[in-house]
Amino acid sequence: MVDPVTLEVVRHAVYAIAEEMRAILMRSARSPVLKEAGDLSCALTDAQGRLIAQGRDIPIHLGVMAFTVKEFLRRIPVDALHEGDVYFTNHPEVGGNHLPDVKAVMPVFHRGRLVAFAINLAHWPDVGGARRGSYVAAARDRYAEGLCIPPVALFLGGRPNPGMMELVLSNVRGREAREGDILAQYAANAVAASRLRDVCDRFGAEVVLRCFDRFLDESDRLMRAEIAKVPAGEWRGEDWLDDDGVGEAPLRIAVAVRAAGDTLTFDFAGTAPEARGPLNATRFVTASAAFYAARALLGPEIPANDGCYRAFAVRVPQGSVLDPGPDAPRVGGNHETSQRVVDAILRALAPALPDRIVAGGAGTSGLVMLSGLQDDGRPFILYEVHGGGEGGSAGRDGTNAIRVHMSNVMNTPVEVIESEYPLRVECCELRPDSAGMGRHRGGVGLRRAYRLLGERGELTTMIERMRVPPWGAFGGEAGAPFRVTLERGGERLRIRGKENRDLVRGDLVVVESCGGGGYGPPGDRPSDLRDLDLANGHITARGGRGPA
Repeated sequence: MVDPVTLEVVRHAVYAIAEEMRAILMRSARSPVLKEAGDLSCALTDAQGRLIAQGRDIPIHLGVMAFTVKEFLRRIPVDALHEGDVYFTNHPEVGGNHLPDVKAVMPVFHRGRLVAFAINLAHWPDVGGARRGSYVAAARDRYAEGLCIPPVALFLGGRPNPGMMELVLSNVRGREAREGDILAQYAANAVAASRLRDVCDRFGAEVVLRCFDRFLDESDRLMRAEIAKVPAGEWRGEDWLDDDGVGEAPLRIAVAVRAAGDTLTFDFAGTAPEARGPLNATRFVTASAAFYAARALLGPEIPANDGCYRAFAVRVPQGSVLDPGPDAPRVGGNHETSQRVVDAILRALAPALPDRIVAGGAGTSGLVMLSGLQDDGRPFILYEVHGGGEGGSAGRDGTNAIRVHMSNVMNTPVEVIESEYPLRVECCELRPDSAGMGRHRGGVGLRRAYRLLGERGELTTMIERMRVPPWGAFGGEAGAPFRVTLERGGERLRIRGKENRDLVRGDLVVVESCGGGGYGPPGDRPSDLRDLDLANGHITARGGRGPA
């Protein structure tokens, strides 16, 4: 038995450790995508790999971490682990997202006993492969996407493992920055291990481990109580990916959500088969997206840990775009296909939970990668995601220009872009008339323009919602689709959602993100809110959608 005061002190201690991990990783990393945009996540698990605490990080990362250490332990025996070891992996079968997301797993020992694991995930701007940045729009297999790392120890007993470190660094671009990022990942885990040992010293390891069990049981009980409020039955929904980067056919994401008592089942039968291009998602990503959608709808305040997920069952057809074969390309499946999973679930549950769902949001990373060589010959890679409009809901308008659902990544500040890369940002503003109108409109999208100042470069896009726009709910309008154009010598060229294209000095890349879908009939929107939209420049015509 653990007294309530001790339980709460330990609870807040482990969450503080996860937050400190994030701060250390961001402040120590070399890559702007980590130190500025924060494309990283941190967590603690128990010795069995059960998720105990996580930071306020990236939903698609955090859900996958519920699987990573368990899969790791199936491959690395516990008696092979020692204090100070840190294993790195991005393997799709080890709780993988996509290859650029590299996890660092560190066992935590207290007086010789394994009590926990510290784990963090960092998006590396490059893991090798056919293109700078490791995004190949028309990739046909994962080998084009970069280095696939099974769980390997880059640190043994707190010291770098030179042979394995050299193997990794010799196969990625930007060696110095990658080495700095690896050291930052190590440091975040090492501090977490030290802090958790302090907690065990204070309360005793047995008490701390009993607290872990209580955390899981409490979250399980709270989540089941919320599920029991969902009307019993089966609810079906679907959404579509624009294409897979190779062909032009849309890809269907289908789901049946079954509510029975205090359990929810997500069945993705009827989903499109494995894609030829890089829009495949691992089964771990699929489950993570389902967990996120359910928790966001039912219990966002419930502490996120393994206990939250006990009441969920996820069924994914093998050989589908949501659980492809081992060699399938999948770099875009992590942040694009996962968003369609969330949207399909929201559409399915809209009749059951009309006051809780939101209409379709931007639903894409809006990834635009600009790369090339600096004047001194060093390679540069700007990995930039673009927020769009959140969908409207029963109680309010959608938020403008924000990352929705599966991501929590920040934008890279204009000042950083212009100081670190041969680029100039010539426009950064809201995109008028992009919101879907409704009783509550969607949020408006973003417009940003980048001019290449270097001699040559490369543009890479991995974007959805160009052909299938964000959906409106209960009579609301769809949001405006995503759009990217290249201005060169007086010409305007439309860029596809998955494309690699060479750039020359002076090229201007204009990015216009989606608006969110509206909620409820547009005719029900109060006139004073329409007037406010006009005054704020969110629309340019009283009727709503103008020439976005």
